Amino acid sequence: MYVRLSKEVILSEVDLDRLPPLTEPQKAELNALDRKPDSEIDFSDIPPLDDRFWSQAIQPGVYRPTKTSTTVRVDADVLLWLRSKGKGYQTRMNSILRAAMLRELGGAGRG
Repeated sequence: MYVRLSKEVILSEVDLDRLPPLTEPQKAELNALDRKPDSEIDFSDIPPLDDRFWSQAIQPGVYRPTKTSTTVRVDADVLLWLRSKGKGYQTRMNSILRAAMLRELGGAGRG
């Protein structure tokens, strides 16, 4: 599925379980890169990962917040909107709240 956001930007979703096979030129390019030593690779277009980046990093599989059951009063239209997106509205609500929390925490006292 492709979504045109503007004349320059097109977003697409990729099913990582059903990728198209690599072409022969793609395989050849990957093999050439694999044989190239790191010292010959140009990393100039990749920004360095500074201390601020690493201070916010979480090792995969290590951080697992516990879930707490609670009762929350939410405006009816907000709940309808969350549910209109399909199954998993509570997970979606948690993701939205977590993003807001991380934005606030990231702006306070860091950096």
